[in-house]
Amino acid sequence: MTEKTPFGKFAPRFDSTLVFYVLDHMFCMVDMDDFTSVSFRSNDEEIARISERYSAVTTPVNKAMKFWLRVNLNEDMSDSEIYSCVRQAYEIIKEKYSKTKKTQ
Repeated sequence: MTEKTPFGKFAPRFDSTLVFYVLDHMFCMVDMDDFTSVSFRSNDEEIARISERYSAVTTPVNKAMKFWLRVNLNEDMSDSEIYSCVRQAYEIIKEKYSKTKKTQ
C-alpha cells in the first residue's frame, strides 16, 4: 500500500487530498485539511446497501467516480463500519488488479 497527494498538479486546492493505493490503483481518499469525510471504492451491491442504510453516505465530489462512495464522518455510520468499508475497498482493488498482473 502507498499513499500520495496526486491532485495538486491539477489545482492547488487539491494539494491536501491524500489518496491510498494498492497495486498502483486508488481505493480510498481523504482531505487532510478538512477531515470531515472519506471516499472509498465499492461495488454496486455495497453501494446500494450502504446508501439505503446510512444518511452519512453521499456521492463523491467527482461524479465520474461511479463505484465510489463518500461518507461524512461523525454522523450515523459507525467508525467500525467505515473501517470495514475501507478494508473492503482495499480488497476489491487488490483482487481486481492482482488478477490483471498474473495474466500479463
